[in-house]
This record gives sequence, C-alpha cells and structure tokens, in this order.
Amino acid sequence: MELDGRSLVLGIDVGTSSVKAVLLEPRSGDVLHSNSTDTRAGLESECGAQGKEQDVGLIIRALNDCLRALPREQLKKVCRIGVSGQMHGVVFWKSSKGCHWINSENLRFFEPGEVSRLITWEDGRCTSEFLSSLPPPLSHLSVASGFGCATIFWYLKNRPDFLRDYDVAGTIQDYVVSMLCGMKTPVMSVHNAASWGYFNTRTKTWNVDILQDQGFPVSLLPSVVDAGCIAGKFSYDWCGIPQGTEVGVSLGDFQCSVFSSATENTDAVLNISTSAQLTFSMPEGFQPEDHPRPTEAVTYFPYMNNRYLAVAASLNGGNVFASFVRMLAQWMVDLGLEASDSAIYTQLINAASSDHETQLTISPTLFGERHAPDRVASVSNISPANLSLGHVTRALCRGLIVNIHSMLPSERLKEAGIKRIIGSGSALARNAVLQQEVEKVFSFPVVYGKDVDSAVGAAMIMR
Repeated sequence: MELDGRSLVLGIDVGTSSVKAVLLEPRSGDVLHSNSTDTRAGLESECGAQGKEQDVGLIIRALNDCLRALPREQLKKVCRIGVSGQMHGVVFWKSSKGCHWINSENLRFFEPGEVSRLITWEDGRCTSEFLSSLPPPLSHLSVASGFGCATIFWYLKNRPDFLRDYDVAGTIQDYVVSMLCGMKTPVMSVHNAASWGYFNTRTKTWNVDILQDQGFPVSLLPSVVDAGCIAGKFSYDWCGIPQGTEVGVSLGDFQCSVFSSATENTDAVLNISTSAQLTFSMPEGFQPEDHPRPTEAVTYFPYMNNRYLAVAASLNGGNVFASFVRMLAQWMVDLGLEASDSAIYTQLINAASSDHETQLTISPTLFGERHAPDRVASVSNISPANLSLGHVTRALCRGLIVNIHSMLPSERLKEAGIKRIIGSGSALARNAVLQQEVEKVFSFPVVYGKDVDSAVGAAMIMR
C-alpha cells in the first residue's frame, strides 16, 4: 500500500481519558513512533453524579497536540489513517458548522464548531425504570445506560428542545472522521452502531420502524458500513499529513485492542483499563440470536469479516481502583494530611505485594454491571487480622478478577478451545498485584503485551 510515495499508516484512539496516536510501518507491523496525551475533558453534568460528560473542544485539542508531537517528516509519509475510540457514547453537531480549520505554527488544525458535549459510555442517567419503558430492540444486544440510542431517547423524553439544535450524531471517533473528511453526513462502522443499541447485526440495519413508532429522531442516525471500509479522504492538510489521505470508518476501541493482541484463534484477551473485558473470537459462521438476553453476562460484539467476539464486558476495572485511591486521598485531606494520587498508588501496590493472601472479600461492582445495573459493591469477611492496607488492596485486586471470571469462567474458555490469555490494558500493565490475581484465578498461561492497544489495532486493520 503506497500513495504518492507515502507508505505509513497512522492509528488514532480517542479514549475515555487520553488520546493516543501511533505511526505504523505496514509491511513489518512495527510501531515507529507513538504519543499519548491526556484529555482532562470531564465536565459536571446536569444529571449530577450519574451524568458523565466531556468537553469535545478539550478532546480535539488533545488530539491536535498528540499529532503535533509526532515527527513532522514522518507524518508527511502517512497515506492512510485508522481511527478508534470509546464506544457507546454520543455527541451531536450541526452538519454545516461541525468545525472550523485554523493555521498555527505552519500547520493546519480543526476546532469544534456547533457541537454538543460528549455523553460518554459511563453515563448513568438512564435508570433501570427508564430503560424498561423503552421498546425492546430487534437485536441480540440489550440497551443500557450510556448507549447512544438510550441517551437520545432520554433527551427526547426529558429535553426535546436540546435535540432540535443538531442534525447529526455519532460517537466521538465518528465526529473526528467526519471533520477530517469534510462529511456532511457521518458514516458509522458496525462496531459503533452495535454499541448504540437498536441495531441488527445480521441485517446491518437500524431498527427504524421500532424507533419511528416512538418518535425517535432517526434522521440523527448515521449510515452504517462494514469495519475496515474507507470513509473518505482528508479535505485539508492536517498536522502536516497531506490532503487526500484516506481515512477508514471509525472503529470500536475494544475490537481494535483485540485485533492488535490476539494472534491466534485460541487466544482470549483480558483487557483492564478504565473498565474490564474478557473476550475470544467465535467460530466463522456463528450468528447470535435475534433477541436480547439482558441478564446474560456474555454478549456478542461484531468483529471483523462478519465474525463475532464473545465478550464479558465489566463496567468495573481500573476505575474502581482509581476510586479507591481518590477515597484514600480525600481521607488524608480530612485528617489534615496530604499525598499525591501517584504516591498513594505506589504505596498500595507495595503493601499488597507483602500480603500475598487474605481472607478479606471485596465485591468491587462499584459501578454496577450492564447485566445487573443495580448491583453494588460490598466488603465481607472482615476481621482484625485483615484490616491492613495490604490486605484491603489485595482483596480489591482479587475481587476485580473474580468478578470478570464469574462473567466468563475458565470452564467456558476451555470449551471454546482457548489455550492462553493475553493480558492488556493500562490498569493491568502497571499493577503487578492485579497480574498475580489473574494468574491465580484463571487456569491458563497469561502473556502480557507491551505495546498492545487500540491505536495499534486501528492502524493494523487499515494497513
């Protein structure tokens, strides 16, 4: 693959807390350069603690800064771009005023125009009662809070005036691709469409009739194409990448992460970042049933080439450990002491490394689960002997792994022919105690990847 002497592929992942970009040499698969930039885009929501929203302007600023930090001469050699990002969430914009392009330091960038906040996958405004009031989808996938269509339904029923300000919607990664290609109407991959709800993966169509009967604004829904398709070409130079560069339709970060790490069909992938997922590829020809099973812990996500991933997707991962760290930091402030989050994190891992066993039990479902949204966290088997910081940290790490194992047990992995587990994700990579618990709970060899991430997967798919 080469265009006008250009042969590199750029992979971008627009994540929940950061943006990452990698430059890939397509023939060898080597990552030549990579860079990551925190977005710090979280905003207070009108829905209080249940609402999870982000500033799109800060996300795009982080994206521009991330690209600007890569070698300019290498960016000139990019001929194709793969984009992935956080699934389920939704952002709205006006098709005629989605962004504006600016020149800075002899480079061209885009900034958001008339664009809403991003309502992320973590959003909890759609209560169980609200979700039960929605029509059942014609799909094997249930609808949960944080899903694009559920959020649009919420606005339709609670703030219909909000929807009148916009004429298109998509995930944050769909927005990025649309702006790069100057598209009036966004194009969405089956990855992201399935993550929104009310999408049938067999027919690859939205449940238009069901939605229209409810007054749902179906005009907001993007057209859908297969993962791996070209969405369009650059309408301008961007960060030194030439005009006319091909851009793939945006992909799900989860599928891209799996694509970058699972080298064999007998591999399962355990990813623990903000949330946690355990997955493996289903055999060719497998098709899920056409109706959802909302209480089932394992769902089936569209993957590549009409195949599916069996997925246990937990809402509880690194976010739970981060909440634990923040709690301790606040306690210290309340006691008149002070320590940084990073210092607390280091001390927690060191303390747990000394306490290899504990009878303390923590059920860490602080954020519920999609198949059990009302589930809460709990602590049991408390005794004077296990109140140390090491015991509590060890129990929390074990609880996170036991939780994902309860959703997709080792026995089921063995039945599927799985031979090993590929461990990935930032929370797992930096937490040796979490790794130890993975190896105790799962009866498989565990291999930890060093450069396994969604940005790499997005580039690999588009090379």
